[in-house]
Amino acid sequence: MKNRFSFFLAVFALFFAIGFIAIGPAASVADAAAYPYTMPAGGGKKPMPVIGFIETHRVEEGQTIHNIARMYGLGYNQMVLYHPDIDPWIPESGKSIDIPSKWILPPTQREEVVINIPEMRLYRFFKEHEMVKTYPIGIGREGFDTPIGEASVADRIEKPSWTVPASAQEEHGRKVVPPGPDNPLGDYWVGLSVRHIGIHGTNFPWGVGRRVSHGCIRLYPEHIEQFYRETRPGTRVEIIYEPVKVGMRGNIIFLEVHPDVYERIDDMESLAWSILQEMGLNGAVDPEAVSRVVAEQKGAPAPVSSGS
Repeated sequence: MKNRFSFFLAVFALFFAIGFIAIGPAASVADAAAYPYTMPAGGGKKPMPVIGFIETHRVEEGQTIHNIARMYGLGYNQMVLYHPDIDPWIPESGKSIDIPSKWILPPTQREEVVINIPEMRLYRFFKEHEMVKTYPIGIGREGFDTPIGEASVADRIEKPSWTVPASAQEEHGRKVVPPGPDNPLGDYWVGLSVRHIGIHGTNFPWGVGRRVSHGCIRLYPEHIEQFYRETRPGTRVEIIYEPVKVGMRGNIIFLEVHPDVYERIDDMESLAWSILQEMGLNGAVDPEAVSRVVAEQKGAPAPVSSGS
């Protein structure tokens, strides 16, 4: 019993030291949780760890799917993909619904910040502690695709002003928007080494989990404040395009498939099978389960092992 108490005390001290636990009245369900992870050993492509769990929520009178998504640190996209038959604006009051707070970690070389465009989600790894936090994001809208590639944090600004792009000045009626409630950057800006691209807050939280920006990455106001504290100039950022992820929890193989938001994949099922084959798992999965998960594109891990 003493050893168990010492273990939990050490874990709590670790969480508190790196800001994983919110203390006092500011704590809320919107605070991003941290999850332990262990990267697969060996070279080559391997199934990634699965983090989180499916939760249950009882819909209250007047709640929308967006309200519920934000409560649980999800984007609008994740909830509507998982619940395509629920009216997002008037979900049935009193109904219990599943909350897909479960993810396959994206492939990463750096284990610092990874942004996966198709799932509209950011992962902040703390490699030294083998912990990861994850945030939903808004991404570039049609004609303003968020660029893919490696970058790093170049600057961090609290209460930023927004220099309106020439293409949007007529829409906004000015060249510079000062800090305040009208500023689409919100209260925090984390600029990247990619020109004009940054990670920032928003004055329009409904845009998280949607294609809404001019190429930047938007977080909920409560999340950007956390993320701002978790980065420094030089923090490495990988922006990837992985609509299909393969993971493993215990002996069960999971497949997670997201819509091809930028229409870059010719055949999603062929992509899924090529990844499974590269990992040596194509003979260990149920073909019907793989086809179903690819067709549904629910954006959450689903078991596909043979016999699962």
